[in-house]
Amino acid sequence: MTFKKPSSPKPTEAELAILNALWKLGPSTVRAVHEELNQNQEQESGYTTTLKMLQIMTEKGLVKRDESQRSHVYEPLFTEQQVQRQLVGHLLDRAFGGSAKKLVMQALSGKKASREEIAEIRKLLDEMEKGSK
Repeated sequence: MTFKKPSSPKPTEAELAILNALWKLGPSTVRAVHEELNQNQEQESGYTTTLKMLQIMTEKGLVKRDESQRSHVYEPLFTEQQVQRQLVGHLLDRAFGGSAKKLVMQALSGKKASREEIAEIRKLLDEMEKGSK
Protein backbone atom coordinates (compact mmCIF):
# COMPACT_ATOMS: atom_id res chain seq x y z
CA MET A 1 0.00 0.00 0.00
CA THR A 2 1.45 3.39 -0.97
CA PHE A 3 0.69 6.66 0.72
CA LYS A 4 0.70 10.01 -0.99
CA LYS A 5 2.88 12.69 0.55
CA PRO A 6 0.56 15.29 2.07
CA SER A 7 0.43 18.33 -0.17
CA SER A 8 0.24 21.91 0.90
CA PRO A 9 -3.28 23.27 1.27
CA LYS A 10 -4.70 24.94 -1.83
CA PRO A 11 -5.14 28.66 -1.17
CA THR A 12 -8.41 30.37 -2.01
CA GLU A 13 -8.38 33.49 -4.20
CA ALA A 14 -8.34 35.75 -1.11
CA GLU A 15 -5.57 33.69 0.49
CA LEU A 16 -3.56 33.87 -2.72
CA ALA A 17 -3.83 37.67 -2.67
CA ILE A 18 -2.43 37.66 0.88
CA LEU A 19 0.36 35.26 -0.12
CA ASN A 20 1.24 37.54 -3.04
CA ALA A 21 1.48 40.47 -0.61
CA LEU A 22 3.73 38.46 1.72
CA TRP A 23 5.97 37.29 -1.14
CA LYS A 24 6.34 40.91 -2.23
CA LEU A 25 6.86 42.38 1.26
CA GLY A 26 8.59 39.55 3.09
CA PRO A 27 7.63 38.74 6.70
CA SER A 28 5.01 41.34 7.66
CA THR A 29 2.50 42.51 10.22
CA VAL A 30 -1.24 42.39 9.60
CA ARG A 31 -1.20 46.17 9.07
CA ALA A 32 1.48 45.97 6.33
CA VAL A 33 -0.37 43.13 4.55
CA HIS A 34 -3.67 45.00 4.87
CA GLU A 35 -2.19 48.19 3.37
CA GLU A 36 -0.62 46.25 0.49
CA LEU A 37 -3.89 44.49 -0.28
CA ASN A 38 -5.87 47.71 -0.31
CA GLN A 39 -3.41 49.35 -2.73
CA ASN A 40 -4.20 46.67 -5.29
CA GLN A 41 -7.97 46.30 -4.85
CA GLU A 42 -10.83 48.33 -6.21
CA GLN A 43 -12.91 47.61 -3.11
CA GLU A 44 -11.12 47.92 0.22
CA SER A 45 -11.41 45.20 2.82
CA GLY A 46 -11.33 45.79 6.55
CA TYR A 47 -8.33 45.30 8.82
CA THR A 48 -10.20 42.67 10.83
CA THR A 49 -10.91 40.73 7.62
CA THR A 50 -7.18 40.63 6.84
CA LEU A 51 -6.43 39.57 10.42
CA LYS A 52 -9.04 36.78 10.32
CA MET A 53 -7.75 35.55 6.94
CA LEU A 54 -4.18 35.38 8.29
CA GLN A 55 -5.42 33.48 11.36
CA ILE A 56 -7.21 30.97 9.11
CA MET A 57 -4.15 30.68 6.88
CA THR A 58 -2.02 29.95 9.97
CA GLU A 59 -4.41 27.14 10.97
CA LYS A 60 -4.36 25.76 7.40
CA GLY A 61 -0.57 25.72 7.35
CA LEU A 62 -0.13 28.35 4.62
CA VAL A 63 1.67 30.89 6.82
CA LYS A 64 3.45 30.93 10.15
CA ARG A 65 3.07 33.55 12.86
CA ASP A 66 5.91 34.97 14.94
CA GLU A 67 4.41 36.04 18.25
CA SER A 68 7.68 37.19 19.85
CA GLN A 69 6.90 40.88 19.26
CA ARG A 70 3.87 42.97 20.19
CA SER A 71 2.71 43.01 16.56
CA HIS A 72 2.62 39.49 15.22
CA VAL A 73 4.61 38.91 12.03
CA TYR A 74 3.34 36.53 9.35
CA GLU A 75 5.46 34.67 6.82
CA PRO A 76 4.49 32.23 4.05
CA LEU A 77 5.44 28.60 4.60
CA PHE A 78 5.70 27.96 0.85
CA THR A 79 7.52 29.81 -1.91
CA GLU A 80 5.66 31.42 -4.76
CA GLN A 81 7.03 28.74 -7.10
CA GLN A 82 5.84 25.90 -4.84
CA VAL A 83 2.30 27.28 -4.74
CA GLN A 84 2.25 27.98 -8.48
CA ARG A 85 3.48 24.46 -9.21
CA GLN A 86 0.78 22.97 -6.98
CA LEU A 87 -1.98 25.10 -8.52
CA VAL A 88 -0.86 24.35 -12.07
CA GLY A 89 -0.66 20.64 -11.25
CA HIS A 90 -4.19 20.74 -9.88
CA LEU A 91 -5.42 22.64 -12.96
CA LEU A 92 -3.54 20.29 -15.27
CA ASP A 93 -5.23 17.24 -13.74
CA ARG A 94 -8.74 18.71 -13.44
CA ALA A 95 -9.11 20.73 -16.64
CA PHE A 96 -6.65 19.15 -19.07
CA GLY A 97 -6.72 15.47 -18.16
CA GLY A 98 -3.05 15.59 -17.18
CA SER A 99 -1.96 16.81 -20.64
CA ALA A 100 0.79 19.42 -20.39
CA LYS A 101 0.49 19.95 -24.16
CA LYS A 102 -3.18 20.98 -23.87
CA LEU A 103 -2.41 23.31 -20.97
CA VAL A 104 0.46 25.03 -22.80
CA MET A 105 -1.50 25.30 -26.05
CA GLN A 106 -4.43 26.95 -24.25
CA ALA A 107 -2.14 29.28 -22.29
CA LEU A 108 -0.33 30.43 -25.43
CA SER A 109 -3.48 30.80 -27.53
CA GLY A 110 -5.35 32.65 -24.78
CA LYS A 111 -2.88 35.52 -24.36
CA LYS A 112 -0.22 36.80 -26.73
CA ALA A 113 3.26 36.08 -25.36
CA SER A 114 6.01 38.69 -25.70
CA ARG A 115 9.21 37.95 -27.63
CA GLU A 116 11.03 37.66 -24.30
CA GLU A 117 8.51 35.15 -22.95
CA ILE A 118 8.72 33.07 -26.15
CA ALA A 119 12.53 33.09 -25.93
CA GLU A 120 12.34 31.90 -22.28
CA ILE A 121 9.86 29.15 -23.25
CA ARG A 122 12.16 28.02 -26.08
CA LYS A 123 15.14 27.96 -23.71
CA LEU A 124 13.17 25.88 -21.19
CA LEU A 125 12.05 23.45 -23.91
CA ASP A 126 15.63 23.12 -25.18
CA GLU A 127 16.85 22.41 -21.64
CA MET A 128 14.09 19.84 -21.10
CA GLU A 129 14.90 18.17 -24.42
CA LYS A 130 18.63 17.94 -23.55
CA GLY A 131 17.76 16.46 -20.14
CA SER A 132 15.62 13.70 -21.64
CA LYS A 133 18.39 12.42 -23.97
